[in-house]
Amino acid sequence: MINGFLLVNKNSGLTSSRVVQLLKKKFNLKKVGHLGTLDPMATGLLIIAINRATKFASLLLQSEKSYRAEVSLGIQTDTDDAEGEVIASKKVNITELEAENAILHFLGESDQLPPSYSALKHKGKPMYKYAREGIKVKKSARKILIKNIQNILVDLPRVSFDITCSKGTYIRSIARDVGFRLGCGGHLSRLTRTSQGKFMLSEANSLDEINLTHLISLEKAFEDLDFIQLNHNDCDLFLHGRGIEVDFDHTNLLRVYDPSKQFIAIGRNTNNGFKHEYLV
Repeated sequence: MINGFLLVNKNSGLTSSRVVQLLKKKFNLKKVGHLGTLDPMATGLLIIAINRATKFASLLLQSEKSYRAEVSLGIQTDTDDAEGEVIASKKVNITELEAENAILHFLGESDQLPPSYSALKHKGKPMYKYAREGIKVKKSARKILIKNIQNILVDLPRVSFDITCSKGTYIRSIARDVGFRLGCGGHLSRLTRTSQGKFMLSEANSLDEINLTHLISLEKAFEDLDFIQLNHNDCDLFLHGRGIEVDFDHTNLLRVYDPSKQFIAIGRNTNNGFKHEYLV
């Protein structure tokens, strides 16, 4: 069975789910998923998990992401991006320095309100469905971390920048809040994901070009983790979910190999011994 990850350079206009469907059909795959939604308008890196790699998705979903974003000031939309309906407009009367300072204000940790049109669920129903029905849902703000903002280019009424952020950050909300801070409103007019964890857009291929020779194995995907090799007795216990004793103190995730040096799992020390968290 084919297992691993593909790095896709997604075009604008495609949903992430559509990319999954196209690849599933193209390569006749049983199980396919993506590791972090890109809105239809957005372009760039979309990591695709194939078959057993989908079990490891949560590991990569936790990783930080980087984007190149463009905010158009003076126009506010209901979706906070260029695909929405204009709900307010105002003349942009600010300086380049004010625009730059407004963007840099979001560096570090803050509380972010998600967009009204998002896949976050309220009482089991995505928020965008409430929004389409004209129902306002009050969603709690979430802690986010903006690790880095650089390469700011101000060409009013547009500003663009590179941003690195934690899981769960909405760049649409950043665009909205920059506009609010400047008093003129704004929306996200372009977005390209440039990296996710250690994977870079420069390594990705378009849907037309991609093939299974581009597959990244599970072992290679997590080669930055330390590893441990088990003996026959411990390996048997480990694979059956039993905690085993290891002769070192390690709280991080480890790649685990069997006696024949086959990659079999990712494990971690627990109060009940060293156990697997993800089986290959």
